Amino acid sequence: MSGSPPDAAEVAALARARALAMNARGHVSPNPLVGAVVLRDGVVVGEGWHAAPGLPHAEVMALRDAGEAARGATVVCTLEPCSHFGRTPPCTNALREAGVARVVVGCLDPLERTRGQGVRILADAGVEVVMAPPDEESACRELNAAFITHSVRGRPHVLLKLATSLDGKIATASGESRWITGPPARALVHRWRADADAVAVGIGTALADDPGLTARDLEGPVRQPARVVFDRQARLPVTSQLARTAGDVPVLVVASDAAPADRVAALEAIGVRVLGVPGGVAEGLTALAAEGIQSVFLEGGAQLAGAALGAGVVDVVRWFSAPMLIGGDGAPGAIGGAGIGRLADAPRLRDVSVERIGDDILVSGRLVPLPGGTDGER
Repeated sequence: MSGSPPDAAEVAALARARALAMNARGHVSPNPLVGAVVLRDGVVVGEGWHAAPGLPHAEVMALRDAGEAARGATVVCTLEPCSHFGRTPPCTNALREAGVARVVVGCLDPLERTRGQGVRILADAGVEVVMAPPDEESACRELNAAFITHSVRGRPHVLLKLATSLDGKIATASGESRWITGPPARALVHRWRADADAVAVGIGTALADDPGLTARDLEGPVRQPARVVFDRQARLPVTSQLARTAGDVPVLVVASDAAPADRVAALEAIGVRVLGVPGGVAEGLTALAAEGIQSVFLEGGAQLAGAALGAGVVDVVRWFSAPMLIGGDGAPGAIGGAGIGRLADAPRLRDVSVERIGDDILVSGRLVPLPGGTDGER
């Protein structure tokens, strides 16, 4: 790839393309979120985004929007244009046929490593292809963190949500936990559920709270996430809210492959899928990835959070801290398990942001860097 670095108008178009891509949040998996903008002499003449699997890709929609103005123009896209025939034709073909002169790529597509390499095909056709500046590339990669993680690491991208009092408690000593956070924080959690392919809890949370784990009270159409319970002994009651609604929204139980056969059979008889795995959380996530789940929103509880952190499979943490003090030696903390022995070994968030959500404070950060380079299905 060679050519002049992106100018101010192209950098602004990349930000616009990311915003366009977000129109399809929660609806495109297993495909990535992609937005595209067509510029002619620095002026926007076409826009598009990929709305759902099987529908035209962002570049194609933007070219259609631009019409003849696309000839000799610049296309700015959040992800490397695809070069293969899938449910739709290659975007590289559409770009070449439209006669575009330049393509600014937000980030590379990991799947293109083993396909035709979209940037190479365009460059070989005489199209000037340049990459986004590092900060813009990072933002485009973060946009598709789930797609990239699934493609390169073979497991879902994991977002761990925690909500505690100021002193780190998730409930009182008697077990009361509703509600520690306020309505704005709880509304945001429903948005995060809808964005994910699956929302997951441990069996302890499933037994204590009997949750539904659906995304509710959101504007517009919502694709409900699959509900997942990490439950080694397949103890989820067939009378639980999750089990009873498995026919409406999928429920998967990640169990030991040695879980009691009668419990497994009882759950499967009412529509719950039981995935038997030989190990713990990491193996369970690999099994979920094989089911096409690219992103997991991990909601609870303390033991599952501790196991996931201990296995090194938590990518992002979002921690709500509510302005209350619970106290008490018997009140549970947010993270269970053995914990770490030395502060030097404690996982530390990077790229930390802090914001106020109603009366609560939300601290967000990344634990595991996105995979370097680029290897996923578009």
